[in-house]
Amino acid sequence: MTEQTPAPEATKTEAAKKKTAWVRTAVDYGAPIAFAAAYFTTKDFQLATWVLVAASALALVVGYAVERRVALLPLFSGLMALVFGVLGLVFHSDVFVKIKVTVVNGALAAFMIGGVLTNRAPLKALMGEALHMSDAAWRTLTLRYGGYFAFAAIANEVVRLTQDTPTWVKFRIGLLPLAIVFSLTQTPFIMKHMAKPDDQKTPEPPDAGF
Repeated sequence: MTEQTPAPEATKTEAAKKKTAWVRTAVDYGAPIAFAAAYFTTKDFQLATWVLVAASALALVVGYAVERRVALLPLFSGLMALVFGVLGLVFHSDVFVKIKVTVVNGALAAFMIGGVLTNRAPLKALMGEALHMSDAAWRTLTLRYGGYFAFAAIANEVVRLTQDTPTWVKFRIGLLPLAIVFSLTQTPFIMKHMAKPDDQKTPEPPDAGF
């Protein structure tokens, strides 16, 4: 039996997907990383906020330029970063940037959990084209993501209200690898409930880096 050589078109498509995946990761995580780097370099929260606003705007532009679209979740998070960042600059307060994490994750938690309680699966509407699972599996996955977003919102409020700014910035950056780990832990569940179990490609879990 001879091994089939992948068609050039398939190879190009796979390479393009890998390229856009790296760009999407940079879009999702670039702004908070740039913000933290600016803060710990200058110890100036206001200057770091300027960096956050600029990086968030750039991320949205780059994401659209590469994929010719901006996914709803990164778009929502990016716009919120711009809105709360600008408010922080206008009022010279760090509260707006800090509370943005609570607002975004809290809103997503309410959206996900509320959808499940009304017998819907909002995550399916956002990711249905990429993953094919039963409605029951979608509701379970949606509830898990809703629980994660609720945890992130509550944890952010606890840290914001009880810790100093350097500690909060470290916590904010710590949420990024935590989001990646959480998403990866959902991969076995997704693989188990995919409509095509013979498909050996590992599905990409929804992003939770907010």
